[in-house]
Amino acid sequence: MGASEAVVRQRVAKALRDSGDAVSDRWVELQLAQGELRGSVGERELREEADALVAALAAGLATGLPVTQVVNSHQELRQAVVDLSLRRARGGATPTATSLAVLVLKEAVLETVQTTTDDAGELFGAALLINRLLDAAGALSFDTYVEGREEIIRRQSRQLLELSTPVVRLWRHVLAVPLIGTLDTARTQVVMENLLQAIQDHEAQVAIIDITGVPTVDTAVAQHLMQTVNAVRLMGADCVISGIRPPIAQTIAQLGIDLSKILTRASLADALSEAIKLTADPAVESRALR
Repeated sequence: MGASEAVVRQRVAKALRDSGDAVSDRWVELQLAQGELRGSVGERELREEADALVAALAAGLATGLPVTQVVNSHQELRQAVVDLSLRRARGGATPTATSLAVLVLKEAVLETVQTTTDDAGELFGAALLINRLLDAAGALSFDTYVEGREEIIRRQSRQLLELSTPVVRLWRHVLAVPLIGTLDTARTQVVMENLLQAIQDHEAQVAIIDITGVPTVDTAVAQHLMQTVNAVRLMGADCVISGIRPPIAQTIAQLGIDLSKILTRASLADALSEAIKLTADPAVESRALR
């Protein structure tokens, strides 16, 4: 790094340290003027973000790291950008607004540097340095935002899957999972995890998987069901599949799917009767049949 760049770097770092509050105020003002946030982030949060990021920028520039590596290699600065992006993602701001919020900091920093020097060469060098530094911060904020939103979407999707596949305790030692809609790999995994955990928690002996609400059963769905049945058996419980309607029975037969090793019943009531027998508890059976 040449001496002139070192001087410029020191001047920008000093401006951030000495006039950090002014930079933060100006940055908040510029973000609010853009109107991109649309209420997703309050003014107080903007100020907290600004103070943290401006302080981290000053600390990062004070290191010996190359300008192009400061954002990604300086822990405090990287964390400040990441935290800002994740908060914006959770708040519902767009990725464009998040990146622009970081990039508009260029103007606030350069305005402050201009008050400390009249040297045209230093100002030009400062503008180049600030561009390189905050372009990297903008790219990091965009990537972090996208990753954060993807994680939120994955978590929400899993929550919806769990809500759509409840495990119901029908009787002592008897559980049921009423399935409605398409049964794919992701949903099967959630069904299996929730059902196995419920078997352990309730010391269940029988698990009923009711597919009355499943519109069609093809080879993939049958495979998913068999995997779940095998997992239930490994837990030491019996499994009954109910809701085998005539069209589904015909489809299974035509496809040549072998469900002979799985106990099936036409209705949930039939499956419950079978479950009571499988539990081999005379007292339970007598109460259920009254």
